[in-house]
Amino acid sequence: MTTSSHNQSKKNQGSYISYVIGFLLSLALTLGAYFLVSGYINSHNLTHSLLIFAIIGLASIQLCIQLIFFLHLGQEKKPRFNLITFLFMLVVLGIIVVGSLWIMQNLDYNMMPKEMDHYMQEQNKKGF
Repeated sequence: MTTSSHNQSKKNQGSYISYVIGFLLSLALTLGAYFLVSGYINSHNLTHSLLIFAIIGLASIQLCIQLIFFLHLGQEKKPRFNLITFLFMLVVLGIIVVGSLWIMQNLDYNMMPKEMDHYMQEQNKKGF
């Protein structure tokens, strides 16, 4: 490995201080979310929708911090390939989350307790 490529790879990997800063910011955001939820459980000062909005906001900020400090997204000479890969991952993740929610909603709608009780009574009559 040549000296210039070695220096370039060290530059792309990040420094010890950037990892510590990223870790401390992630830890602060995680603790912030924890204290928001524990404070909500104990005192109910926040509304439920405001709490959800705050948790999603903290999670989004933590995602950006981890992408920048740990995965070094956007810090390469040609970040286009990593950006396209990241966007593809977001699309796949969106399909999985939306599909899972859709399936759970359909199961909840189609397996209502009244119908389930009737089904279980029919199975007991048949001897299953």
